[in-house]
Amino acid sequence: MTIRKALEKDLPGILSLLSQVLEVHAVIRPDLFVSGTRKYTESELRDILKDEQRPIFVVAGSRDEVLAYCFCKLEKTEHSNNLRESFSLFIDDFCVDETCRHQHIGRMLCDYVTEYARGIGCYDMTLNLWEGNENARIFYERMGFTPRKTVMEKLL
Repeated sequence: MTIRKALEKDLPGILSLLSQVLEVHAVIRPDLFVSGTRKYTESELRDILKDEQRPIFVVAGSRDEVLAYCFCKLEKTEHSNNLRESFSLFIDDFCVDETCRHQHIGRMLCDYVTEYARGIGCYDMTLNLWEGNENARIFYERMGFTPRKTVMEKLL
């Protein structure tokens, strides 16, 4: 297995994993997520691949197939009245192929991204987690993530 930045040849594998993630969310929140869709289109992915502020890392298998990905966004907080300046890596999306789970691929990818963030001077890494996605919560807690804030809603 190899961990590297995503390339255009990885798009079919990334699109497949995006579909897997969407279905997890569609089960948890069918009122918000539309089954059979994806977070990004192929065209949007091509644009993201060109954006240095939005690196995508993949775990490639022995045949160079995409086993996992981590979409990242580099974010700076500056010129704020009430927040200190900071540089963060936001995990926009993270997925390990459902056929490869429980093989420590997610841990390897998270460790790689952590070292990447540390190496470019990030203060922290953040992500959003949908309530009800307990497998993801357990995984991220094992990776050392802790809650920073809670977003609440009231359905009308």
